Amino acid sequence: MAKSSTGETPFSLVYDSKALIPVEVVELTFRFDRSNEEANNEVLLVKLDFLKKRRDLAYVRMAAQKQRMEMYYNRGANLRYFKVRDLVLRKVTQSTREVNAGNLGPTCEGPYRVSTITGKGSYELENQDGVKLPKNWNVTHLKRYYC
Repeated sequence: MAKSSTGETPFSLVYDSKALIPVEVVELTFRFDRSNEEANNEVLLVKLDFLKKRRDLAYVRMAAQKQRMEMYYNRGANLRYFKVRDLVLRKVTQSTREVNAGNLGPTCEGPYRVSTITGKGSYELENQDGVKLPKNWNVTHLKRYYC
């Protein structure tokens, strides 16, 4: 079966030819009956020269499929990009909410300063005194703080 990510069968990416199933060997088919072994070997050698290019094209298709999957997965995400030294507010979640704060408790805490950018939409934060926050804090829910 051809893989959806590469558009090729694993056998064709290794040997650059179609696989014969056992039924085709036992019951003579037109494809197997009309084959010439010497001509077949020459054609296989020529195909092997182009195998690297075929693998490269399969790699490009696989990378494109991964990119489409990432876009599908992140379509609902609203990433915000901040620079180092930007002031941000952090959203208060159920686990970080103060005990007995109730519904009228604060929804944001901070301000915090972005100390380093650790990845795409991921940051390390520090408070106003320069003390870094623990890395196990969820810092994906940030918004810009305006003084």
